[in-house]
Amino acid sequence: MDKKITIIGHIACFTAYLIFGLNIIVCKDLTSSNAISPLALFTLRSLGAGALFWLVSLFRPKEMVEKCDLPKIFAASVLGFFLTQITFLVAIPQITPMDCSIVASLSPIYTMFIAAFAIKEPLSAKKIGGVVLSLCGILYLILNSVTSTSTVVQTTPIGIVLIVANSLCFSLYLGVFKPLISKYSVVTFMKWIFLFSTLMSLPFSMKELIAVDFAALPPSYIAELGFLIICATFVTYFLIPIGQKRLRPTLVSMYSYVQPLVAIVVSICVGMDTLSWQKIVAAVTVFSGVIVVSRSQHRDMTK
Repeated sequence: MDKKITIIGHIACFTAYLIFGLNIIVCKDLTSSNAISPLALFTLRSLGAGALFWLVSLFRPKEMVEKCDLPKIFAASVLGFFLTQITFLVAIPQITPMDCSIVASLSPIYTMFIAAFAIKEPLSAKKIGGVVLSLCGILYLILNSVTSTSTVVQTTPIGIVLIVANSLCFSLYLGVFKPLISKYSVVTFMKWIFLFSTLMSLPFSMKELIAVDFAALPPSYIAELGFLIICATFVTYFLIPIGQKRLRPTLVSMYSYVQPLVAIVVSICVGMDTLSWQKIVAAVTVFSGVIVVSRSQHRDMTK
């Protein structure tokens, strides 16, 4: 593959996951305020980003989607946005930004297993050992998640489970739908993704959307909502397919390591989270397992 094209893929993925890291902080602040429900927030993001993609498509060459691909795009919408975002938005009030980042770092491992299933890539003992090591870190984090009366919201086990589901859904999206994504332009593919996700969510969120008093929302919440729709949804979901077209699924998911670095640093700086030795142990264990898996996969690729 052309080196310039590959570099574009790396830049796109790095930028997307940098924004995803900030997305954790902004979603945490907005959903914790109870001003907008998670389901209503999901629909607003889907509707807003979808409208932007359809608007952009008006200024681009017309591209038709084959009818046989529409059910596949619908399935991609369910995995890549609907389930991914719903699990995240419901989980984020129940998990600290730091813990969310630690758990989400397992995404490359999920992608590796999905690739092994899809393209029959062999699994070595070192890869399996790395998975077990990371799993121990997650279990340790769950066991040490307790309710507290401090001003910092604590992590709950259900919050961790939902973030695991979130990462797994997005990994499936990255691994399974690469051929479909490569078939169409980013704008064409994503405008259908968001159309389907909006139609799926509206029957469930209409009542909650009507209940939102937008006129009473503070300017800071309006700014956060704008960031989530434009940057954390439209821009990131524009960039991820660019990376998917140019890089292997596992390599794309490896950029998820940018997300925890951003989220952890910002969350501690703004007082949303605290650093404890238990979290340090969990983070080191999880990341150690991921590194073992990543190095093992790299050696397999160079053989």
